[in-house]
Amino acid sequence: MSSHAGIPWLKYIMDQVGNSVHFWPFDGFELPSERSVVAEVYPAIFKNRYPRDKRTNDEHDAYAIAMWLKQMDKIGALERYFNPPLSPAEHRHAELEGWILGIT
Repeated sequence: MSSHAGIPWLKYIMDQVGNSVHFWPFDGFELPSERSVVAEVYPAIFKNRYPRDKRTNDEHDAYAIAMWLKQMDKIGALERYFNPPLSPAEHRHAELEGWILGIT
């Protein structure tokens, strides 16, 4: 059900900014350096790695994703997650159906 709620927002973003955004993996797994990236994430795979402190659930989800992205970028591992080791058939399927960033 959440896909039905999110898809109109993706269309809205695309209408507002045009080609300056890359919808990963639908626009491909390779990230163009001159474009912002929109990717689906699943906070549950990251949030237990970081102390919650006094953040709300939503705040902690956003914090955990941002921290994970920062850490993966810092150690040079982020590219691996944007280009997961998929078979050619899985790659084609993911470009049509989507993929969750952080799943390899």
